[in-house]
Amino acid sequence: MLTQAQKTIIQATVPLLESGGEALARHFYALMFETHPEVRALFNQTHQATGDQARALANSVLMYARHIDDLSPLTPLVSRIVNKHVALQILPEHYPIVGSCLLQSIREVLGANVATDEVLQAWGAAYQQLADLLIGKEEQHYEQNAMQPGGWRGSRRFRIDSIKQESQDVRSLTLAPTDGGPILNYQAGQYIGVRLMIEGEEVRRNYSISNRADGRSLRITLKHVPDGRASGYLHERQVGDELEIFPPAGDFILGEDKVPVALLTAGIGITPAIPLLEEALEQQRQVHFLHATHNSQTLTFGAFLAQQAGLQDRMTLKLCFSQPLAHDTPDAVGHIDSHCLRSWLPAGDTFHVYVLGPTGFMANMKALLLKHGVTDDRIHYECFGPHKTL
Repeated sequence: MLTQAQKTIIQATVPLLESGGEALARHFYALMFETHPEVRALFNQTHQATGDQARALANSVLMYARHIDDLSPLTPLVSRIVNKHVALQILPEHYPIVGSCLLQSIREVLGANVATDEVLQAWGAAYQQLADLLIGKEEQHYEQNAMQPGGWRGSRRFRIDSIKQESQDVRSLTLAPTDGGPILNYQAGQYIGVRLMIEGEEVRRNYSISNRADGRSLRITLKHVPDGRASGYLHERQVGDELEIFPPAGDFILGEDKVPVALLTAGIGITPAIPLLEEALEQQRQVHFLHATHNSQTLTFGAFLAQQAGLQDRMTLKLCFSQPLAHDTPDAVGHIDSHCLRSWLPAGDTFHVYVLGPTGFMANMKALLLKHGVTDDRIHYECFGPHKTL
């Protein structure tokens, strides 16, 4: 338990974290990867190079320090962290590594005059409190996954049963367990973890599941990113190849109030929206599906969306192409703007919106939705990678 004196010390470091949190986070990651190279596989090195991971960590540490007296406002943040950790199989033995590197980084970045023994003791206690919280919640997830029919703990081998080219640079892999057993009943909008061995190096990635749970197989839909190690490797796989899969996780799921739904997606952000769409239609909800992409060649799941819109009078589909081809007939050209939202979405605050796509797209959509009259608590989004506040 943190003492009140230790909480006061943590709160006193908030200004330092506000001004130097990113530098501290960068130092922390460099130190940890140098002294504990075995944990590199748990982190996407692209996010390290862009600084996204350091910024996300800095923001999380800052939020924790600000709310050290009352952690309840951090519930959504904790949920995101726990789900990401579960999908990557972060285990209790990883936490002491992070803790020791964090404390060493605090001392080295802030200096011994600021990061005194008393300060380090306070942050050590604060870190242990957070670690205990996360470990406990993650264990609950691991246990729940293992106890479900068709569930498992750790990795499970899956075979690629089929491959489908969905668009110009996107393909779907349908995966089934090699043991012939069933798959747990995961929720629409969740993702899995994949453990790969690429040129002798372990790489772990999260990928959204792009189909509803059927107990037999699951599907991931991947965009081939230039110079992307994992996406490039997976795009080279063939039917019959095997992959190590961690159980589904994630909290980007439909709410239980059964109100109408708007799905606003761009590019590969469409992948988790497909099972969300299917679930919403199954629940007899009204669905507005708005998707932005370059043109018909980059449109993923286009035939499926058109089929659903043709069969379901509760679904409206609108496509916006930024670089349409001569034969394309989208509903709008350019980017989804305020005029599109006024024309395509109902007025008022009677529905929930789920936004998925590049960060810039999601930030723009949130700003436009707020102007459209949708309240902040009805706008939901998820980042593919470290979380960013829009």
